[in-house]
Amino acid sequence: MRLLLVEDDVMIGESINEALNGENYAVDWARDGRSAELALANGVYDLILLDLGLPKKQGLQVLSEYRQRGGMLPVLIITARDSMADKVGGLDAGADDYLVKPFDLDELFARVRALLRRHTGRAQPVITYGKVTLNPAIHEVHLDGQLLSLSGREFALLLSLLTPPGRVRSLAELEEKLYSWDHEVASNTLEVLIHRLRKKLGTNFIQNIRGMGYKVSLESSVS
Repeated sequence: MRLLLVEDDVMIGESINEALNGENYAVDWARDGRSAELALANGVYDLILLDLGLPKKQGLQVLSEYRQRGGMLPVLIITARDSMADKVGGLDAGADDYLVKPFDLDELFARVRALLRRHTGRAQPVITYGKVTLNPAIHEVHLDGQLLSLSGREFALLLSLLTPPGRVRSLAELEEKLYSWDHEVASNTLEVLIHRLRKKLGTNFIQNIRGMGYKVSLESSVS
């Protein structure tokens, strides 16, 4: 999953960015409202974390204009503004949730997971697909009840393929979901990750749809 963090405070931004990276999210960090607008034009994100007090363009204006343009991504406001009027204004402008600084990182992670579930139309916190279960909260994957050892990238790739399961994703789309601006991706990186997942989940669990990309399939076999 790829997130856009919009935060002008360097210390706070670095802390949130590092913490989200540790949760296997790819994060792009914009430090002002204008940069946020340019980033949103790319259309590659799954969720926006938005501060309100931004240079060049205020966060509330960024949010309002994004919604007016038809932007549908979930938006979590993260701000020090804690008055009821600010909360009501942020939610009425189109935010999906509102979190007041300072906050606990575990609460931030939980709210992000909840918004992503809602955005993908999934009510249950654990994803179950055939014999595979994936728990985003604790970063665990089980195959037929057995815990698998997956790297952070393998976990992130599997999560992307399972939200929603059965959807065909191109290599370019998968790269966009797994890697942020500051990561250079080698030409065969995704193929290597897919090969590793196939070894752990079954050779047919991830299918190559010729000319289109990859999708998960229930026609899996452990090898």
